[in-house]
Amino acid sequence: MARRRHPHPIEHSILITATLCLLAAGAVMVFSASSARTLLSGQGDGTSFMVKYVAYGAVGFVLMQLIARRGLDLVLKATVPLLAGSFVALLLVKVPGFGVSVNGARRWLGAGPIVFQPSEVMKLALVLYAAKILAERPALLRRPQNLGPLALVAGGAVLLIASQPDLGTALVICFTMAAMLVAAGMPIRWLGAATGGGALLVLMYAMTAPYRRDRLMTFLDPWAHAGNEGFQSVQGQIAIGSGHLFGRGLGESLQKNLFLPEAHTDFILAIVGEELGVIGIWGILFLYGLVAYAGLRVAKNARGTYAKLLAAGITSLFLSQAMLNVFTVLGLAPLTGVPLPFISYGSTNLVVLLAGMGVLLNVASGGNVKLQAVPDMAGSRRHATNDSDRGRRDSRARGSSAGGRRRAAG
Repeated sequence: MARRRHPHPIEHSILITATLCLLAAGAVMVFSASSARTLLSGQGDGTSFMVKYVAYGAVGFVLMQLIARRGLDLVLKATVPLLAGSFVALLLVKVPGFGVSVNGARRWLGAGPIVFQPSEVMKLALVLYAAKILAERPALLRRPQNLGPLALVAGGAVLLIASQPDLGTALVICFTMAAMLVAAGMPIRWLGAATGGGALLVLMYAMTAPYRRDRLMTFLDPWAHAGNEGFQSVQGQIAIGSGHLFGRGLGESLQKNLFLPEAHTDFILAIVGEELGVIGIWGILFLYGLVAYAGLRVAKNARGTYAKLLAAGITSLFLSQAMLNVFTVLGLAPLTGVPLPFISYGSTNLVVLLAGMGVLLNVASGGNVKLQAVPDMAGSRRHATNDSDRGRRDSRARGSSAGGRRRAAG
């Protein structure tokens, strides 16, 4: 008799549906946002970025399905090699002849049309590594100093990424790691102290370079710098404002015609707002809301600590990147260069996020790996010593009591 397949939970269907809707919206908006620029600049017939988006999306979708259907033990085995490879790739980015520089930033590896961004791979690798370590060593959260090894790995990755420079991706990693620590049970007071210290470090880092300092000052009043540093922010706000409630109509954006830089990547939400209006932006946010709801439900219902932390970490990765991009486009955060998940054009980002969605779908289907928790040796010795001391005290007390009874009987 053929075995009956158990139906997937509703969270699995929500995640699949939301992902497909986001990919469809991404293909349409990448074509709309990039076609005019490529035509006006003589770089093609206007479909080149859309074709690449569809091609990389297909690769990512196949990878998502493969990961979703395999056991999480494969994900666990790939964690350390993926993390090590990401560190090597981040170091190679700085080596002349290996790293590719675009607009003054060295963030890519490869040659010709085949390039990838190691920092995008590092985001997912850190989520997998943090879930593994926190599940194997639950004693890490007993004292702040126990988090040193995890902080060293994540902090080293953040420093390498920030030096490219890519402060946006570094912030996404920090937000995601913080969310995973809270999900693992870290006291909120530790998070508050770490957040305050991290905010101070980010502010100090932002003030060390003139262009980062200018971005910070421009964020406070972009219209005062509309002709230079604030040009992109102002053009994005003009695009959203001119779309009103229902937008100009699909394909009718004016800002994408050589006015708004990075219209098909970092600022694609501004084109959504101009062509589809506030309704279009709310539609995109609704889809992210579905991902958040289903992802957190998956984390809550997952079997085992490792699966719970995986689901919480990947969901936090999606939401952190999405919210940082939305805040940037709306003028509520400084320019960071973070793409909008599943919507913006970006080959590595799209493939990596779809791979992460595959892991989340795997957990939603009941995937789990039983990890052997590593005992806290120092804590065990301390408890053993306390138990021994209590035993000796109890023995002396029983001996004294017994002797007292014997004397009283005599």
